[in-house]
Amino acid sequence: MKALVTGGAGFIGSWVVDRLLRDGHNVWVLDNLTNGTERNISTFMNDSKFNGFVKGDIQDNHIVEQLFNNDINVCYHLAASINVQDSIDDPKTTFNNDVIGTFNVLEQCRKHGVKMVFMSTCMVYDKATGAEGISEMSPIKPASPYAGSKIAGENMVLSYYYAYGMPTVVIRPFNTYGPRQKATGEGGVVSIFTSKAFRGDPLHIYGSGEQTRDLLYVEDCARFVVAAGLSEGVNGQIINAGLGQDITINELALKICGDPSLIKHIEHIHPQSEIPKLLCNPSKAKKLLNWEPRVSLDDGLLKTKDWMIEQLKRM
Repeated sequence: MKALVTGGAGFIGSWVVDRLLRDGHNVWVLDNLTNGTERNISTFMNDSKFNGFVKGDIQDNHIVEQLFNNDINVCYHLAASINVQDSIDDPKTTFNNDVIGTFNVLEQCRKHGVKMVFMSTCMVYDKATGAEGISEMSPIKPASPYAGSKIAGENMVLSYYYAYGMPTVVIRPFNTYGPRQKATGEGGVVSIFTSKAFRGDPLHIYGSGEQTRDLLYVEDCARFVVAAGLSEGVNGQIINAGLGQDITINELALKICGDPSLIKHIEHIHPQSEIPKLLCNPSKAKKLLNWEPRVSLDDGLLKTKDWMIEQLKRM
């Protein structure tokens, strides 16, 4: 298979590239390096199946069109503005990237007969209300321009399935963490907390810390993403992926740092965007893709910590 991964130099994208190469597929990567880094894909450069990295933007139609001239079979569309707080402060940038950029890629998929896997997010949902967790039929609530833009992108992607018969699938991974994730503002809570714990810095938690997250290890997420592109049985579907267990941010912080005195609660910058409870019901992914997470939260946290230690040794 010939696969294009937009956002392929990013955190999740680079793991998707890794999975595709391990499975013997040919891969191209498009990334403007706003969130990603060439360091994430440097180890793939000598792989005969890695056909190239193009530094470019999904809003640049010329660059996108050139990549699709490589007889691509499937496009894993992960390129996006990903920060919820930034989307509230600057909604235009998020809309341009996540809606207009997605439209540009969709059009090339339609013209060339390419399947699109659209990376959405669990942040489109309203809070979980029961022990069974959030299914694909649960209510959505665009509490930020990021969530609103992702919902708009989802609807465009699904419209191409219904209007043109183009193979598409929308995937909604829950909070993904692991090696290569940034430990800065646009990173994830696990990487930020782990980095601060190493330095002995306070772990700042917005609000009460009783909000929960369902944390999915990145290699499990990558397997899910790749599988969605290979399966014809999921075309036209929306599919969740998560661990199926949630944890409060307070509990997560203590699990990572082990020192309650390092945990500090601060006022939320944009409390209106906070989702009180995120718990995934991944049963549809198991049914349609035979996919289940393999890495427990404790093991995933250890893998992330070990990776960060290796990075510090190289500095």
